[in-house]
Amino acid sequence: MAAIARVVALDTLQRVHAGRADLASALELGRTRLADERDQALAAEMAIGTLRWRAALDHAIAWAGNRAIGAFDADVLDILRLSAYQLLHLDRVPAAAVVNDGVGLTRQRGRASAAGAVNAILRRISRERSRLPMPAASDPLAYLSVTWSHPAWLVTRWLDRYGFDAALEWVRLNNAAAPVTLRANTLLTSRDALAGRLEVQGVRTRACAYAPDGLVVESGRPFATSISGTGQFLAQDEASQLVGAFAAPPPGSRVADACAAPGGKTAQLAAAIGDRGLLVAGDLRSRRIRLLRQTLAAARIASAHVVCHDLLGGLPFGPVFDCVFVDAPCSSLGTIRRDPDIRWSRREDDLAALAGRQRRMLEAAARGVRTGGMLVYATCSSEPEENEAVVGAFLDRCPEFALEDPRETGPGLPPGVAACLDERGCLRTLPHRHALEAFFAARLRRRR
Repeated sequence: MAAIARVVALDTLQRVHAGRADLASALELGRTRLADERDQALAAEMAIGTLRWRAALDHAIAWAGNRAIGAFDADVLDILRLSAYQLLHLDRVPAAAVVNDGVGLTRQRGRASAAGAVNAILRRISRERSRLPMPAASDPLAYLSVTWSHPAWLVTRWLDRYGFDAALEWVRLNNAAAPVTLRANTLLTSRDALAGRLEVQGVRTRACAYAPDGLVVESGRPFATSISGTGQFLAQDEASQLVGAFAAPPPGSRVADACAAPGGKTAQLAAAIGDRGLLVAGDLRSRRIRLLRQTLAAARIASAHVVCHDLLGGLPFGPVFDCVFVDAPCSSLGTIRRDPDIRWSRREDDLAALAGRQRRMLEAAARGVRTGGMLVYATCSSEPEENEAVVGAFLDRCPEFALEDPRETGPGLPPGVAACLDERGCLRTLPHRHALEAFFAARLRRRR
């Protein structure tokens, strides 16, 4: 019988590929079935790794099976992918055991007729693993999309915009494990003080390269320390932290966070405006509202007013806010390193529909900004349709707003934030330039 971690990893893949859950939800469900933390970690590693390298695995499977990948039964294909990932990327289990487990899983899932083919394909991959016929860099598109396992339509866009070397750096980063990144809650502590407290408890960290309050965990388990749960830190990606720092309104401001869940950036806004400010944080679905409340409670933020609203229907307020922040729902193509399933679940024709929705949300949010106030638009997308194109279309329709370069107005930004601004003053993190996820943000000022 296959190891329980392997069974859970297979179930996770099948849920994701069938569209029944995203990767995060499927992994969480799998963890509830595993009592041992080592099994939880192994199941997650196998599921994430298989999704990350899916195109390369499919290429090897099709070659070893001498048939098109579409000819395989969906369940059998996931068993082959999971087994091939173990053979090519992990070395803790002997190859013979991986093959036997793959055959056993095939029989357990009611596909006994395919057991012989699974055995033959996996044995061939195992024998030839050091010389599999993968595309080379002489064919840039095939190399990036197959050998480095990214959708061809997406790497074509990156090649056109940035060239081969940058696109190669991008896919390499996306296929590497993402670090654990923390943000010090400046309402309660500082980054340096937090680093010292974690060090005492066996957690080594280093300062983030750009985010002013961020720490990268180098060793240790911060969430197993006695200060975990005290509100002194939250887990938050460095690029996400930069968006919050870019948006940070002055102390005492009235702020609306219109798409607030899960709440990491909301907590940053609360820290920026302090006790004298007013923060209203809203989202649409009750599940996301619960998640938002949990994040704010974890950060010991009791002053935020949480509301449930549909931004497409307009903010339930007049133009009274100094700052309205729109962290818009998007394709999330900038977060592929942390969410490898996104590369396979998104299609190029999704972008136009998402951009139309984002434009409507931005226009609705703008009605809550007072004269002289600021509207901040942000996404975790790499693609221009969701970023500068949305901002440009908004400015065409709402000429009372103007794009603002924060280097030219008000107090200076933290150096790390300023280092990630483009020529127009928009925040833009790029994997090949900053070794971070691809995020975007723009400041739009309502003119007097």
